[in-house]
Amino acid sequence: MVFNPGITSGQVKDYSTTERKDIPVEYTWKIEDLYASKSDWTGDKENVVNLISQVDGKSKSWTASAKNMLEMLELINTVNLKSARLYGYTSHQSAVDMSNTEYQKMEGELQSIFVNFYAKLAFISPDVLALGKEKFEGYLKEEPKLAEYRFMVEDILRSKEHILPEDKQKIVSLTGLFTGVPSKTSSMLNDMELPSIEVTIRGEKVELNYANYVKYRGDKDPEVRSMVMREFWKHGKKFENSLAILQDGAVKTHFFSAQIKNFNNCLEARLFDDNIPAEVYNQLVNSVKENLTPLHRYLNLKKRLLKLDTYRYEDIYASAVPSVSKTFTLEDSRKYISESLKPLGKEYQDYLNLAFDNRWMDIYPNKGKESGAYSGGVYGVHPYVKLNYNGKYDAISTMAHELGHAMHSYFSDKYQPFSTSGYTTFIAEIASTFNENMLMEYLLKHDNDDMFKLYVLDSYLDQVRGTLYRQTLFSDFELAMHKRVEEGNSLTSDWLDSKYLELTREYYGHDKGVCKVDDYIQVEWSKIPHFYYNFYVFQYSTGIISSMALAEMVSNGTEKERDAYLTLLKSGGSDYAVELLKKAGVDMTTKDPYEKAFKRFGDLVTEMEKIMERLNIK
Repeated sequence: MVFNPGITSGQVKDYSTTERKDIPVEYTWKIEDLYASKSDWTGDKENVVNLISQVDGKSKSWTASAKNMLEMLELINTVNLKSARLYGYTSHQSAVDMSNTEYQKMEGELQSIFVNFYAKLAFISPDVLALGKEKFEGYLKEEPKLAEYRFMVEDILRSKEHILPEDKQKIVSLTGLFTGVPSKTSSMLNDMELPSIEVTIRGEKVELNYANYVKYRGDKDPEVRSMVMREFWKHGKKFENSLAILQDGAVKTHFFSAQIKNFNNCLEARLFDDNIPAEVYNQLVNSVKENLTPLHRYLNLKKRLLKLDTYRYEDIYASAVPSVSKTFTLEDSRKYISESLKPLGKEYQDYLNLAFDNRWMDIYPNKGKESGAYSGGVYGVHPYVKLNYNGKYDAISTMAHELGHAMHSYFSDKYQPFSTSGYTTFIAEIASTFNENMLMEYLLKHDNDDMFKLYVLDSYLDQVRGTLYRQTLFSDFELAMHKRVEEGNSLTSDWLDSKYLELTREYYGHDKGVCKVDDYIQVEWSKIPHFYYNFYVFQYSTGIISSMALAEMVSNGTEKERDAYLTLLKSGGSDYAVELLKKAGVDMTTKDPYEKAFKRFGDLVTEMEKIMERLNIK
């Protein structure tokens, strides 16, 4: 099959300046599936308040019998389920009409209600520990419905050594009043209060704030992007001492939490909640460092495509291939996404059709609509997918990505009870990037335009660079920061600069002549908000590695591999993420998935080389 997505019977619609109320209903999501009216929402909110009021009366004797325990857990479950629906309604409505402050007010009402609710539940973990495993097993025999909550209870029991006595836990909980201060202060400084400088770009004065830095660092003129990046970071260095103090304070709060809860180190404490072995983190960092060659090959190709004598760090964000003027209508997108995901079988296709036919998606931009895209599942209803579709390749890729999240949520909700339907961050990005991978592979096989294929490959590989290699660099740096604090040291700007520059040069091949990383890049750490998130970013890297391995297995395997992947989507949070992935055929404690991912990355670089040769690009 050969097709040209640029030739279609229709045009991509533009509602970007249209009021929300005037958008044709068929292009909006069906919010009434949550609540038919605001009065119905208000009624359910009042119902939740009544349910929460019952918690105190049941809390004293909730573990005294199997019957009491089931009643309490089902009560909590019901409140949480209604919480998802109530929040879903307000957040989705607010996202598509940000000018309507009523939804913000409604969300504020919910926040007050649920902060109080979760404060009431402080007794749960201590009471489960007091009950013990043996007695709970006896309750399971008496009341089989408790099996739905087995995983939750067993997870609390697993945490026994790290759960503090109630009086100490209250003190530790109070630290939440100020532990977020370093992150919030850094954000306020970087986003709002630090002064900007003014630069001249093509004869015009431009305020070099962060938004304009992001805009111009990928400029088509190498002199502009070089000047913008150099001036921005030279200016940023003036404030690095204050930002280093904030970073030091954040890491030390992580260290305090790890120590007070009886963990050996910060990494162990962070990974414990999801039961992720430390070897997964270490395997990631070590495997990426051992496989920098595919990245360096790709950067060398970008150097050729950009016609540069020297490839510099400031060239990373420049598009190596001009955007191709192909347009995908909504009908095109549905066709190509569906075709690319056919290997997943009929059930997946049926649910995908539901998303298109039953208004799960809010498709086009409108006046007052939030930018970007997301997918948010609501148990017992269906996922809601927000898009700002404009017909470009990035738009169809984003649609495939968000539908991956939506299908994951829908499968999980369909096959799991609410208590185990939620999946963790560690696997959250797998289904989405899996779909992007499948779409990219499909377009490469079925399009006859070499320049378009080169554009698709460059877009995909640059995403992998940013998600796999860059986020692992961040993970490596984050590990070094925490180890330094654990050794009794403070994080000074000098040390942070030196370590960040050292790792950036290693990953990007500075000493091998691949990418010249100048000294001024040393302060880039000061603008990365994720460094306050406590070992979060590594999951971006492990997610895309897992999805690349799974996509290859599904594409080249049998129904067994396909069904194993679908089982992962259906499993929600019924087991720990690493174990769920093992059942799907991906063991992140071994080198195998990493080797698959790096091989595929290298193969795609080779494909780029072949296309460049056909196009006579020297």
